[in-house]
Formats: sequence, C-alpha cells, structure tokens
Amino acid sequence: MDQSLIYLISLLLLIVGILGTFIPVLPGLLLSICGLLLYKFGTDAPLSIAYVWIFAALTGISAILNYVIPARTNRKYGGTRWGSVGSVVGTILGMLFIPVPFGFLIGMFLGVFVGELLHDASDKKKAWNSTKGAMIGFLYSTGFSFIVALAMFLVVLLDMFKN
Repeated sequence: MDQSLIYLISLLLLIVGILGTFIPVLPGLLLSICGLLLYKFGTDAPLSIAYVWIFAALTGISAILNYVIPARTNRKYGGTRWGSVGSVVGTILGMLFIPVPFGFLIGMFLGVFVGELLHDASDKKKAWNSTKGAMIGFLYSTGFSFIVALAMFLVVLLDMFKN
C-alpha cells in the first residue's frame, strides 16, 4: 500500500478519534490509537515505540477514568449510590431512546437526578448538586480523553513533518 495513503488514513483516524472523545457514537481514543499504530507500523516512520506504549497506557487509564471520575465527583457533590446507578441506567436509556447525538448525556443527567429523587424525594437541592457533580466529572474525563487524542495527533503530525 502506498505510504501517502497510509499517512492519510492514519491522520483521518486520529482526527475522527479527537471528535470521538466528545461524540458518543465514536470510540474516540480507540480510533486514535489505531491511527497511531497504523502510522508506526504501516510506514517506515522513525516514531519511537515509547510513544506507542505511553499512549496505549494513557488510553487504558482514560477508559477507567471515564467511569471513575463521574462517580467520584457525583459523590463529592453529595450524591449517593442511587445517583450513580441512575447515571448508568440513564446513560443506556438515553443512548437508546433519545435520538440526538447527546442523548447519552441527557439520559445520564436525568438518571442521576431521578436516582437521587428516588432515594430522597424531599431533597431536590441534593439531587441537583449530585447531577452537577456528575456533569463536572464528565467534563473532566472528556477533557482528559481529548488531550490524549490531541497529543497523539500532534505527535504523528510532527513526526510526519520531521521526515
């Protein structure tokens, strides 16, 4: 296969991977790491294998943090297990039943809110704070994934121009 075609496909995977860090139907960092691997092993580029290992580790860490951070911030803002369970259930239902690109987000926030209200219907302020915590956690984890995907893109792009 022509190297310029591999460069193009690799860059496209990296760009779509960046978009996928905040668009739920795209597996963001997975596409980015595929673009990086294609560039490293599909061309004769002198990109260090250390980058592959570092970005693979960061991708794994990000996958874990995408679940841990929202739950932690939910708890930090006064959320309970009911809100955490509501978040998971709401995310799944949001992806299935709300036909917009951000249905999972709407579902997640509604799930946290409803879960907290099911736990204690009299404390709407606590339910709102828990929802706010889940939102902040989502932004942190999405931001981390975005930075990792952007770094992969820049490493590959700079390596291409270095050659």
